[in-house]
Amino acid sequence: MCFLLILMGWWCGVRRLSGMELLRLSVAARRVGVHPGALRLWANEGKVPVVWVGKERRFSVEALDALTGAAGGGGRREALYVRVSGTSGQESSLAAQEAELRASASGVVVAVFRDRASGLRESRPGLDRLVKRAGAGEFTHVRVTHADRPARFGVGWLIQVLAHHGVEVEVMHAKGTAGGLEELLEDFMSLVATFAGRMYGMRSREARRRLLAEAANRIEHPAPAPATAPQAGGGGV
Repeated sequence: MCFLLILMGWWCGVRRLSGMELLRLSVAARRVGVHPGALRLWANEGKVPVVWVGKERRFSVEALDALTGAAGGGGRREALYVRVSGTSGQESSLAAQEAELRASASGVVVAVFRDRASGLRESRPGLDRLVKRAGAGEFTHVRVTHADRPARFGVGWLIQVLAHHGVEVEVMHAKGTAGGLEELLEDFMSLVATFAGRMYGMRSREARRRLLAEAANRIEHPAPAPATAPQAGGGGV
């Protein structure tokens, strides 16, 4: 009977070691409410302690509850997103945004995503990682200082995408922008450059199309040869 109980505990993914209740990765992930890959990543990053049993990792219930704030935080897991438009020279602004968000956090901060790029860019490394890890269920909230940090335009679509994954976006300051006039000008110049590049590209493609059409027309309908003038003399009486 004792052997059967031990075997049942093993298959259920629960094991006790020195009074600690240890859970296998899949069971622990369900308890925390994230994808197993996300919990494995947290363990690799040292965000949650691991107990190795042979070649398999185990997670203590106490550590998991502390991670999710089950003792009083309601399981709130926060991701912070900070961004500046310039590629260099604005590290202090990134640090200030992060410090302000951390100081007002009401849950466990599990990830911070940073971008040094215009808010008009559709694809940014930090934002791309944020959306991907939101789909993995790593956090329940995304917090930003201002509404223009995730994007200059189309923030509503991004909020809907994250909501589909069960993630809520919170903005600290409902009015105003995080960047000053210089950052707005950088975004404006980026917008102008994008449209100018597309316009010139369209013009060049249109010119090539016209040249090809004209060449094809000349091949299919060659111009008639000019008529030759009659030779003088040669007529009989």
